[in-house]
Amino acid sequence: MKPIYIADYNYDLPDERIAKYPLKERDQSKLLVYRDGEIQEDRFQNVGDYIAPGSLLVYNNTRVIQARLEFAKDTGARIEVFCLEPLMPYDYQESLSGTEGCTWKCMVGNAKKWRFGSLNLNVASLGITLRAYKEQVMGNTYAVRFEWDDRTVAFAEILDAVGELPIPPYLNRKTEESDKTTYQTVYSRIKGSVAAPTAGLHFTERVLDDLHQRGIQTTELTLHVGAGTFLPVKTEDANEHTMHTEIIAVPREAIEAIRDNLGKIVAVGTTSMRTLESLYFIGRQLRQVDSPFGIGYSPKVEQFEPYEEPSAFSSQPSAREALDAIVMYLRATRQTTLHAETQIMIKPGYTFHVVDQLITNFHQPKSTLLLLVSAFVGGDWKRIYDYALSHDFRFLSYGDSSILTRHD
Repeated sequence: MKPIYIADYNYDLPDERIAKYPLKERDQSKLLVYRDGEIQEDRFQNVGDYIAPGSLLVYNNTRVIQARLEFAKDTGARIEVFCLEPLMPYDYQESLSGTEGCTWKCMVGNAKKWRFGSLNLNVASLGITLRAYKEQVMGNTYAVRFEWDDRTVAFAEILDAVGELPIPPYLNRKTEESDKTTYQTVYSRIKGSVAAPTAGLHFTERVLDDLHQRGIQTTELTLHVGAGTFLPVKTEDANEHTMHTEIIAVPREAIEAIRDNLGKIVAVGTTSMRTLESLYFIGRQLRQVDSPFGIGYSPKVEQFEPYEEPSAFSSQPSAREALDAIVMYLRATRQTTLHAETQIMIKPGYTFHVVDQLITNFHQPKSTLLLLVSAFVGGDWKRIYDYALSHDFRFLSYGDSSILTRHD
C-alpha cells in the first residue's frame, strides 16, 4: 500500500481561528463553496443555491449524551468517568433505556486513585445513588459497571441529571449551559454520541424548509460519534493509524431512497459520508455471502477493505447493485433497519461510490477527517484551506462550513 505521509496534511492553525463559541444564529455562518476547482463564499442560509433540485440530503440524527460523570472519593480525590460506548447491553438504546444497570467502555481520569471498590454519586433530583465499579482494563480505557437501586430510572435519565456534555478538548474551556443546546443539531433525536456531527450544527428549521421548497429531499441515518474522532494521526505513515470502530444504523427506507437517488447524494458531515460509503461495502459483502438470505451475516467494514483487490471469483458491483443487496437482505431477514459496524478509512486513493457532495466543517491538521476531505476533492484540500484561512473563516466544531462537490 502506497505510504500516505501525514506531514503532507499539516497546516498552521492559529488558536484565534478556532471558534470557541457558535454564532448567535446558526445559519449565518460562512459557507465555502467548492465546485469544478473553483472557490467562492456565501452564508450557510443559502446552501440550497448550491444543491441541485431533486438531490437527496442525508444527515446524521445522533444526539450527544452528557457522558462525563464526576465522582468524589471519601479521601477528596476527584475521579472523572467518561462513557464512550456501551458494552452490556451492547445496543445504545437498550443500554441508555435500561433500568437494571449497564456496563460501558470508559476513559477514567485520575484512575490511580481508584484501585478497588465502588465510586458513589448522589443523584438528588432522582432520589438515587449511582455506583460505579471498575471491572476490566481495556488498554487505555476501562469496562465500568453502573448500578442503582430504583428500577424505574433509566441510565439516560441519570446522565441527563448529573452528567456533563463533553465539548471538544480543543475548545479549552468548561462546558456551559448554552452548549446543551448549541452543541446539538436541530434534528438530533437518537442518543448515543460523545461528540456532535458538527456539519449539522449550521442547519435551522428555516434552512430545512427552504431546501424542501426547492425540491431537495432529506433522509436520516445514525452514526454515534465516538471520542476517537478527535484522535490525531501520530504515525508517520497514515496507513499505520488504527481507525476507531463506530456503530451505524440505517433504516431500510433510507437505503431505498439513497439507491433511487444515486448521482445526487449530499452527505451532511463526515459521519454521514463514512456511513454512506460503508453501505457500498456491506452490499458487496452480501453479494458474496454463501448462506441463504445472509443468515448469520454480521455486517462490518474493516479499515482497509476499500483498498483490497477483489478476488478472481468476485466482481465489483455497481452502487445500485450493492444497495439492492442490502434491501433484499433486510427484507429476507425481516429487519427494518440495518445495524452494522464500520472502521472505514477514507483517504487519498479512495474511490467514492455513493456521495456526490459533502457539507463539512474545517478539520484539524493531521487528522483522518482531513484525509477524507483530500480524497473527496482530488487532493485540492490545501488550496481550500488556504482560502478559508485567508478569508477569516472560523475553524473546527463551532466554526464555519463548506459544501464540496466531488472532484474525481
